[in-house]
Amino acid sequence: MSSHPRRGQRQVAKTVTLVFCFVIVPVVLMVLALAQPGLAQTPKHYTDLTFPPLPEITVPQYERFELKNGMVVYLMEDHELPLVGGTALIRTGDRLEPADKTGLAGIMATVMRTGGTQQRSGDEINQFLEQRAASVETGMSTDAGSAGFSALSEDLEPVFKLFAEVLRSPAFPEDKIALAKTQEAGGIARRNDNPSSIASREFEKLLYGKSSPYARTVEYSTLDNIQRADLVRFYEQYYAPQNVLLGIVGDFNSARMRQLVEATLGDWQATAPASTTPPAAQQATMGGIFKVEQPQLTQSSVQIGHLGGQFDNPDYPALSVMNGVLNGFGGRLFNEVRSRQGLAYSVYAVWRPGYDYPGRFMAGGETRSDATVNFVKSIWAEIDKIRTQPITTGELNYAKDTVLNSFIFNFQDPAQTLSRLLRYEYFGYPKDFIFQYRKAVENTTIADVLRVAKTYLKPENLVTLVVGNAKQIQPALTTLSPDGKVTAIDVTIPAPNAK
Repeated sequence: MSSHPRRGQRQVAKTVTLVFCFVIVPVVLMVLALAQPGLAQTPKHYTDLTFPPLPEITVPQYERFELKNGMVVYLMEDHELPLVGGTALIRTGDRLEPADKTGLAGIMATVMRTGGTQQRSGDEINQFLEQRAASVETGMSTDAGSAGFSALSEDLEPVFKLFAEVLRSPAFPEDKIALAKTQEAGGIARRNDNPSSIASREFEKLLYGKSSPYARTVEYSTLDNIQRADLVRFYEQYYAPQNVLLGIVGDFNSARMRQLVEATLGDWQATAPASTTPPAAQQATMGGIFKVEQPQLTQSSVQIGHLGGQFDNPDYPALSVMNGVLNGFGGRLFNEVRSRQGLAYSVYAVWRPGYDYPGRFMAGGETRSDATVNFVKSIWAEIDKIRTQPITTGELNYAKDTVLNSFIFNFQDPAQTLSRLLRYEYFGYPKDFIFQYRKAVENTTIADVLRVAKTYLKPENLVTLVVGNAKQIQPALTTLSPDGKVTAIDVTIPAPNAK
């Protein structure tokens, strides 16, 4: 006999457990399924599913006030988590930088944070923030500068004071400027590595023009022109309190938060900033077929489009619905070009307006080299179809639901809502723009979609750009042009100046 009498008992117990798990349990589940046919119903088709009505958009209570120096401040309490976050929008943007110093605004925004302040270095700031699991960041886009912070509620005061310090007194040390320029130069060297990036960059140049503030690119030569004095000058031109909108959301008391803001930023002296009037934009290229030769590729990246409009266009809601008919899963391009014809890996159409300058209407995607021409023709056909034939009631309802559902997700939490309020004020939009837009989408009709499609989609202005391998594109791109003309675009990167 075994010297361990319990070993045999454990083996028996293990065997019984295995039998129960692998034999008895499946049999019981099968019997239950047969006895209750309701548990084994055939899944419904997606068109049979029903959903509750969309919730109403509500704007949480907030406080708006203006400091004596002109800074506008929004406070929105949210006590769900012990966190506080803030975002400042500064009336500037890289569209305002000198053309011969393209890249200046982005480098300035980078070094505002990495270079530290006149009181402490960037490394000291990093250590301070890491010890508190907090952050302070700065950035630059086409039409705005930005600065933000996040912190635990218990660390709000010291982190906010640091945020104000970064905003008010950046140091711009030479070594951090040199590092930022080196990093930017690395981006220039790599900018032709991704076909989609090439397509996006060159497409904007075709639409707005190579020298337009909305399309120009950083080059080694423009980087070489940027000096520390340029960063200081750009900062002093635009970073003034009357150019700043600050929004703070989170776990705080509004009265105490207002006191902190006034104590920290209220003595920031207003100056006479440079003009922030947005540069004009107009379409530089009207129609035409263009290509960027990339012989290593086995597929093509395609962009088709022309300039679009602005958010404040009264027809923007109807254009959103038109966009919903064309775009996304269940949209015409996906169903026809990708699913039925099998011509695309990805396909899209987007009416993308700007806030204070014309945006873009873009369609395109990625396809096999040998399917490129048919892919382009199919997109053209769908653009023409929506301009000339009314959509169906089903398409209208689907598109409106899609637009409204995606719009609702922009207001899931107070931080998102506050971000919208800041942006609307920044660009001079009405406070109730949110509600105007939703109501207009709900009221859009089939006739509205046909009208805006005829009015705003202009086939004669469509620019078509293909990034791919011309030898593998059969039939050739020349078959897309009435005169057989295809304009080649040179994306060779200019060499840096010799030192």
